Amino acid sequence: MSAQANRTANPDEISRFSAMADEWWNPEGVMKPLHKFNPVRLQLLRDHIAAHFGRDTTDINLFAGLDIIDVGCGAGLLSEPMARLGANMTALDAAENNINVARVHAEQAGLTIDYRLGTPEALVDEGRQFDVVLNMEVIEHVDDPAFFMQACAALLKPGGIMFIATLNRTLKSLALAKIGAEYVLRWVPAGTHDWRKFVKPAELSRYIRDCGLQLTDITGISYNPIQDKWLPAPKDLDINYLAMATKPPLD
Repeated sequence: MSAQANRTANPDEISRFSAMADEWWNPEGVMKPLHKFNPVRLQLLRDHIAAHFGRDTTDINLFAGLDIIDVGCGAGLLSEPMARLGANMTALDAAENNINVARVHAEQAGLTIDYRLGTPEALVDEGRQFDVVLNMEVIEHVDDPAFFMQACAALLKPGGIMFIATLNRTLKSLALAKIGAEYVLRWVPAGTHDWRKFVKPAELSRYIRDCGLQLTDITGISYNPIQDKWLPAPKDLDINYLAMATKPPLD
C-alpha cells in the first residue's frame, strides 16, 4: 500500500482533539466520559487478547512479547495500561499536541511507549506490523473509513487480532450519543462527533471483509445510570460496540 498524505486524517478533527490535549489525563475534565469508559474497554481487550494468544488473564505480564499498536491513541489512556501489562507498545496519533502530552505523561510514569506522530498509512510504508491493532473510537473521525481500515489491516501480522470500537448510526445514537451527550448532558464538547460518520455494524463488517480480515466477534457496550458505569452488553449494538477481527495465519 502506498501512503497518501493525511488521507485518513481530517484537519478539523485533529484541531478539535488537539485543543483538548491538556485535559486528557484529568478524570474530572472534558475527558471524564472517556475515563469512565476506559475500564470496560480494558476488560474486553484483556479477555479477548488473552483468549486469542492463550494467555492467563491473572498474569501481571499478560501481554509480554506482544507488539501492540494503539491507532489514534490520544494522550495514551489505553496505551499506558497496555504497556503496564508488558506489551511492546507503539502509539500513533495525528495530533501533535496529543503526542506531546502522551510522551510527557508516559515518561513521568516510567513507561516505555513508542509514541509516533502520523497516520497508519505512514507506518505501512515503513513495513511495520503488530500482533494486536487497537482501532478504538477512531473510524468515525476519519474521511475515508475504507482506506483507513485497509491501512490498519496492513499493520496486522498474520495470525494477529484487531479491535475496532465505534458508534452505530441509529436514531438512538443520534438522540443519546450525539444530542444527549453533547448538548443536554454536556458529557463531551459540542461538535465532538458527526452522527453522519457513525458506522453501522454491517458497514464495518464489509470494511473488515474487504481488507482480508475475518470478523470473529462483536459486542455492545452500554451505560448503566444506576451503577454509573459502562458494561458489556453483547446484544445491544444500538450505540457503542466493539468488533474483533483476525488476519489468517500464513500457511
